[in-house]
Amino acid sequence: MAVWDLSVTVEDLGPDALPITVSVTSDLHVGGVILKLVEKTQIKRDWSDHAFWWEQKQCWLLRTAWTLEKYEIHADAKLLFMQQHKPLYVCLPSGVTLRLRACFSSSVFKAVMGICRMLNIRHPEELSLLRPIEHKKKKKDKGSAEEVYDLTEVPLSSDSKPCLYNGMPAHFADSPQMESVYKMLSGIQPPPSPETLAKLYRPASVVDKAHIHSRWLDSSRCLLQQGIQENDKVCLRFKYFAFYEIDPKYDAVRLTQLYEQARWAILLEDIDCTEEEMMLFGALQYHISKVSLSEPQTPVSSAAMDDLDSALQFLEVKMEGESSSASEILDNLTAPDLNDYLKIFRPKKLTLNKYKQFWFKFQDTSISYFKSKEESIGEPIQQINLKGCEVAPDVNVAAQKFLIRLLVPAPEGMNEIYLRCENEQQYAQWMAACRLGSKGKTLADNSYQSEIQSIRSFLAMQKSSSNSQGNAHANDESINAHSLVSPRYHKKYKTKQLTPRILDAYQNVAQLSFTDAILRYLQIWQALPDFGISYMVVRFKGSRKDEVLGIAPNRLIRIDLSVGDVVKTWRYNNMKQWNVNWDIRQVAIEFEGNINIAFSCVTTDCKVVHEFIGGYIFMSTRSREKSNTLNEELFHKLTGGHEAL
Repeated sequence: MAVWDLSVTVEDLGPDALPITVSVTSDLHVGGVILKLVEKTQIKRDWSDHAFWWEQKQCWLLRTAWTLEKYEIHADAKLLFMQQHKPLYVCLPSGVTLRLRACFSSSVFKAVMGICRMLNIRHPEELSLLRPIEHKKKKKDKGSAEEVYDLTEVPLSSDSKPCLYNGMPAHFADSPQMESVYKMLSGIQPPPSPETLAKLYRPASVVDKAHIHSRWLDSSRCLLQQGIQENDKVCLRFKYFAFYEIDPKYDAVRLTQLYEQARWAILLEDIDCTEEEMMLFGALQYHISKVSLSEPQTPVSSAAMDDLDSALQFLEVKMEGESSSASEILDNLTAPDLNDYLKIFRPKKLTLNKYKQFWFKFQDTSISYFKSKEESIGEPIQQINLKGCEVAPDVNVAAQKFLIRLLVPAPEGMNEIYLRCENEQQYAQWMAACRLGSKGKTLADNSYQSEIQSIRSFLAMQKSSSNSQGNAHANDESINAHSLVSPRYHKKYKTKQLTPRILDAYQNVAQLSFTDAILRYLQIWQALPDFGISYMVVRFKGSRKDEVLGIAPNRLIRIDLSVGDVVKTWRYNNMKQWNVNWDIRQVAIEFEGNINIAFSCVTTDCKVVHEFIGGYIFMSTRSREKSNTLNEELFHKLTGGHEAL
C-alpha cells in the first residue's frame, strides 16, 4: 500500500509549534498513528487522555481500532492531537463560578454526569448546560471581577457514586480549603443587594424567556462540536422540572442549587406569582438565610438510620408492587363523595362579572353542575371533563377569596371557567380534586388526601398572625426587604411598607427547620401555575403568525404571542408519536382522537424542542427499582434524533 504523509498539530507543544508530519498507509489504525506521533514528539508523559480532533469534519477519532481508510482520512485532513478533558468555567444556579475539568470529547449528557459526580449531585439527567446571556458591560464594571473556585486538580472518577467521607465526597475532604468549597456549594448564598438585583437581566416578555431557553446545548453532541472551547463559560442549570427522589440526607448540594434556581427565578420575575405569594417567598428566604447562620446545613445521618430507611424503602416498593385488581376495585367503590354548592363564572362571555350558584358533583375525572341539590338526580346543566385541563389557584386568604381557574380544552381553543369556593376547607377539597382530575386520576387515588394537606398548609402560611408582631418588629430591624422581593416591588413599596408584610408572613414559617423551609419554598414554587414551563417561539403549520409553545413536564401549551393567553393544551399521556422532519426542520406530533399538529421553530433549532419532549418522556419512565442505574441509551434514543443514531 502507498505510504503518504499526514500532518498533525500537537496542542501541548504550544500555539506557535509547527505541525508534525507522520508517514502512514491507509490501512494503519488510529492507535498506530498515535504511537508514531508520540515517538516523534520525544516527550515522555501520560498521553492516555489525548485523542485526535478532525477540524474539517468537526469530530473526534475515538475509535482507535478503526483504520484511516474507514474514517475516510486523506492527506489533506487537518488533525489536532489534544487532551479530551480541559478546564471549563461552570456557573452554578447559586451564581457561584467553578473552574473544573470537563470532558470535551463525549456528549454534553456525559460531561454533565461527570460534573455532577464531582459535585455530588444525584440524578444528573435533570440538569444540562446552557450558554450564558451576554451582558452589555458598562465601563465602570471593568474592575469588578467575580470570584472563581478552582477545582481543576480534582481527579475525575468513573464511579457512579462518589466515595463519601463525613457526608461529603472524599476529594472535598482532602484539605480545609476544599472542605470550605463544599460547604459553600451545599450552603445558601446571602440575599443579593437591591442594587445587584436591579442590574441583573430580567426577561420582560415571553419572547425574552424563549431567547433564554434557546441557549441550551445539544445533549447528544460534544462541547467542541458546539463551539465551546477550553476556559469558556457555561451555566449548569436544572433543565427538566421533574425532580426525582429528593432526599435531604443525600442531596445537600442538589437541594441547595435547586432552591437557588427557584429563588432567582422568582427574584428576576422569570416566573409569575401573586403579591401574597411574593411576600411568602420573601419571608421564607429571610428565614432560610437567618437559620443557615445558626443551624448546621449538612444533614448528619447514622448508619442505623440508613439501614432502617433502605428497609422501609424496600417494603414500600414491595407493597406498591403487590396491589391486586380486587383491592383497586374496592378503592374505586370507596372513593370519597364530593358534592357541594359552588359559584361559577365564565369570563369569556360578554357579561358582567357575576357568579351564579349551582350544585356541583365530582365524579371520575369530571365536574357536573345542576340548578339545585334536588335536581342532581336528573341531567346536569353541563359536564366538564377535567382531563388535560389547566388548573390554577387565585387565592387571597386575607380577603377570603378562594378561586379555582380552569382552562378546559375545547375544539376552538381553551374555555376559561372560574369556580368560587366559600371557605378554605371547601377550596382545599375541590382544588385537590381538580388537580387529580386534570391528570386523569379519580378521588380514589391515594394522593388525594396528601394533596388536600399540602393545599391547607400552603393556605395556613398565607394567613397573617398579628400576635407577637410587635416583638418581631423590635428584633428584626436588620431585615432588608428589597433584597427579598423582585424589583417590581421596589418601585411599588418603600422598605417601611414591605418589612411589616414580610414579617407578617414570617410568623407562619419561623418554626420551620432549615431543610423544611427549603422544601416548603420548593413546594410553593412547584405549585405556581407557570412552574416548569420552557418557552419557544414557533410557527404552526397553516398559520401566518409566530406563536409561543410552552413545554411543561406533563404537557405542551400553545400560547397567543400578542395577548399571552393559553390557546390550547396537549398532554404527553395522550401522545401517540412525534416525528421530526430534519430536512425542513419541522416537528410533527400525533395525539389520540386524530389530533395532529406540526410546527417549525423560529428562535431556536427544532432539536431543542425534540430534546425537551423526549427528555420529559424519559423522566416519566424512571422508577424506584431502577433509580440506581441511569438508562443512558434510552435517553439518547428519545432525545437524540437522527444525528444520534
